[in-house]
Amino acid sequence: MTTMRTLGSSDLKVFPLALGGNVFGWTADRTESFAVLDAYAAAGGNFVDTADAYSAWVPGHVGGESETVLGDWIAARGNRADVLVATKVSQHPQYKGLKAANIKAAAEESLRRLRTDHIDLYYSHFDDLDVPVEEIVTALDQLVKEGKVRAVAASNISAERLDASLTFAEREGLARYVALQPHYNLVSRDTYEGPLRDTVARHGLSVVPYFALASGFLTGKYRPGTQVESARAEGAGKYLESDRGVKVLAALDRIAGAHGAEVATVALAWLAAQPTVVAPLASARTAEQLPALLAVAELELTEEELAELTAASA
Repeated sequence: MTTMRTLGSSDLKVFPLALGGNVFGWTADRTESFAVLDAYAAAGGNFVDTADAYSAWVPGHVGGESETVLGDWIAARGNRADVLVATKVSQHPQYKGLKAANIKAAAEESLRRLRTDHIDLYYSHFDDLDVPVEEIVTALDQLVKEGKVRAVAASNISAERLDASLTFAEREGLARYVALQPHYNLVSRDTYEGPLRDTVARHGLSVVPYFALASGFLTGKYRPGTQVESARAEGAGKYLESDRGVKVLAALDRIAGAHGAEVATVALAWLAAQPTVVAPLASARTAEQLPALLAVAELELTEEELAELTAASA
C-alpha cells in the first residue's frame, strides 16, 4: 500500500506521483486520456493536475480542453470524492493575469468545465507582477471562504514574491499557499535550488515539480543520433547538447540497471527524494507509459545513488 503524503499545512493527502493533465485533449484524445486516468486511479493515484489554459496553444483550441476531459471522466466514473483536482489560473486567453475579478471569473469557468463544486488545489499559474500580492492572496482566500477551493498554491513565482505572499497571508489570517510548483528536474536545478527552495523550506510548503522528466529527456529515449516522433522532441533534444545531460543519462542508466528499473523511474525517484518535494509531476500520453511513472512510489534509491546523480547533474 503506497503511503500518501500531506501537502504542506493542508489536509490534502496525495499519491507520490502527480498526474499531469497537459496532454488531455491534446496529444491524448478523450479515449486515451480516460485510459490513462483509469490506470492511474487503479494504481491508487489520486492527484491530477491541470490548468485552465491547457491546451490553448494548439490551433483550433481555446483553452479549457484538459479541464473538460478531466471533468467528463470524473462524471463518467462517479469518483469525485477519490480524486484531488489541481488546476491553475492566469494563462487562459480570456482570463489572463491575477487581478481579483479575473481570479473569481476564471475559477467559476474552471468549476463549470470540471463539473464540480470545488477545486482541491488552486494554483496561481504564472505570477502577475502588475498585481500586488495582497490582492492575489485576498482573492484566493475568498474562494476558500466560499468553499469553492480547498487549498491554494503558487507556480512560477520568485522567492521574493512568494515570501511576501506567505507573510501577508500569515499576518492577516488568510489562506496561505501550501505548495509550490516550480520547474525542477535532474537537468534543470538552477531555478529552484537556492532562494526559492530556502523560502519553501522556511514556510513549510510542499513542492510538486513540473517538467519532472525534462520534456521526456529523462525517460532515456532521447539519445545521440536517435530520432523520436514527439511534440516535445525539440525541447528534450537540447539537453543532449550539454555535458550535464550526457553525464546524467550515464548515471541513470547504471542505477536503473542495478535496480532493474526504467530510467524515468530513477529520475523521478531522485526528485522525490529531494528536500521539500512531495510528489513529482509527470504526464502520460498512453496507459503504456504510466507504469514507469507509477513505480516511483516504490523505488527508494540509496544515499550513494542519490549522491551520484546529484554529482552528475551538478
